[in-house]
Amino acid sequence: MIRPTIAFDLDGTLVDSAPDLCTALNLTLGESGYRQVPLGKMRDIVGHGARAMIERALTLEGKTASPDQLSRMFERFLTHYDAHLADESKPFPGAKETLGRLKDAGAHLVVCTNKLESFSVKLLDALGLAEYFAVIAGSDTFPMRKPDAGHLLSAVSRAGGHSTLVVMVGDSRTDVATARAANVPVIAVNFGYSDIPASELGADRVVGRLAEVPDAAGELLLPARAN
Repeated sequence: MIRPTIAFDLDGTLVDSAPDLCTALNLTLGESGYRQVPLGKMRDIVGHGARAMIERALTLEGKTASPDQLSRMFERFLTHYDAHLADESKPFPGAKETLGRLKDAGAHLVVCTNKLESFSVKLLDALGLAEYFAVIAGSDTFPMRKPDAGHLLSAVSRAGGHSTLVVMVGDSRTDVATARAANVPVIAVNFGYSDIPASELGADRVVGRLAEVPDAAGELLLPARAN
């Protein structure tokens, strides 16, 4: 029997990492003479990787950076974030219980994130979540990244899963686009880092708590199980 695979986004879906991302981003911006970004604005600029986050932060100020300057800021961000990665970040309520429930039910669990793999592993390990996952796929794990379907499907394959029995769980347009490209159903959480309401992302289900994910995933997998 094929075991299902549940693929989770990381930032804004499993972990509330905005405070530490904001700290590292503001240290980076400050070094280059730019204004800091309020924590409340982080929800709008997280989700496409650190380089894109820096570009979006500059856009908020009406600024741009040359490719060379952006590369330097990206490297400084990585240094700052490595030092503050788990200072204030915490799992969203119900994360451990939900992952445990899914794993006990026999599901393969994977992470598909545009955060670098090393940071993803380090953060999940610090929060006691890494042990639940067969694969933690970051932006540099495979030659492609979200929203490319290959990122998700490669993680599923590495975990021992099958593309016909997968559900993606995320909080952004990128996650929904990834699922659609891979032709798999997707659940959106409504507490994550999206610049539009979760109800407008086009997901198959929207949940307000991680505890709702197992039942929602089970419902979405019923058609595939029937075939």
